[in-house]
Amino acid sequence: MRLVNYQKKRIINLIFICIFSSPVIYSETIIVSPSDNSQDRLQEAMILANPGDTIQLTSGVYDLEDSLSLDVDSITIQGVGHENTILNFSEQKSGAQGLMVTSDDVILKDFAVLDAKGDAIKVKGSDGISFINIRVEWSGGPKSSNGAYGLYPVESKNVLIDGCIAIGASDAGIYVGQSENIIVRNSIAKFNVAGIEIENSYYADVYENTAIDNTGGILVFDLPGLPQQGGHDVRVFNNLIEHNNTDNFAPEGNIVGEVPRGTGIIIMANSNIEIFKNRITNHETVGIAVVSYIDDDDSVDSGYYPHPKSVQIHNNQISQSGHNPDLDKDIASILYEISDGDMPDIFWDGILPLRQMILGQPNEEKLVLKNNGEISFAVMNPIRYMLSLPYQLSRDESDYSGNITPLAPVSID
Repeated sequence: MRLVNYQKKRIINLIFICIFSSPVIYSETIIVSPSDNSQDRLQEAMILANPGDTIQLTSGVYDLEDSLSLDVDSITIQGVGHENTILNFSEQKSGAQGLMVTSDDVILKDFAVLDAKGDAIKVKGSDGISFINIRVEWSGGPKSSNGAYGLYPVESKNVLIDGCIAIGASDAGIYVGQSENIIVRNSIAKFNVAGIEIENSYYADVYENTAIDNTGGILVFDLPGLPQQGGHDVRVFNNLIEHNNTDNFAPEGNIVGEVPRGTGIIIMANSNIEIFKNRITNHETVGIAVVSYIDDDDSVDSGYYPHPKSVQIHNNQISQSGHNPDLDKDIASILYEISDGDMPDIFWDGILPLRQMILGQPNEEKLVLKNNGEISFAVMNPIRYMLSLPYQLSRDESDYSGNITPLAPVSID
């Protein structure tokens, strides 16, 4: 019995030693209010914060003259609402963005970034980044001198954008590039060149958003020359995409500068795309365009596939397309020419590898159109167009009535 009691005492003593000798890490809330030295105080908080800390911003305007940066994991930066907590970069003198984040498991919540010299909030290489109720805006209206991107996560995983607002970006208001596992929901993009853009990314759900008064509403692009190519598995659904007729104000040379004014959705060079249950209305050029990436540059990566495939467009409401097309842009001017001015709601440029243009696509790669109501459709015959032969455009939907194979919902780890 003595031995048993002795062993019990030893175990209890070991437990106490483990508990009281282990380091205890407490998360801290660091409150930073606007002041004459907001720049230094905010940057200091972002440098000295420990994982698990919250940097609490209060009501007011933080006047900033330089970029802010965060590279500590598991940090929350939180304001008291995007109308009340303002990071103002209108007098910014240096830095390529307002806020730069390069760490994991970061939450940005309830504040606004105004008039950044470059991008508003850029995130690079993050695994776990959440933008919640964030507003980014250039207050002078659409101008080519505005920053390129509003919310700008790239090369990241597990990206959540929820309840955000993006206004006035000269490229894309909400842009996710070269990333994986993405949800963009409940957000508003207006008066940007591209409202919402998913580029060179895998597994994205874009839903319950409003894209209005941009040049193009929602873009799903894949481009050559980037570390991650072959964008795939993107669902765009339950969005309001309306009146995206703002003149294109992208700086000269930007790829998004080729987007025609008055475009609802463009799908370029992606595979496994599902567009459904959207309301797409009042676009002066086209409701939905499905196109290949065309470039005469022989240096384009030989591993890049420039054609869209396995695109499903179903159960959308599409109306009022093509009544004032942007003929300054190639896609619109060519379509206007071959359609004799009768612009469609949905357009596919028909460009495929030469073998497929002659023999046809594999069934699993074909465009599928289903239950989109009384829409007009057009597909170009590229060979007839290049040879100036008749019948360059077909409006027959019957070849595109395959079965819908729903894509899986995105899950963020």
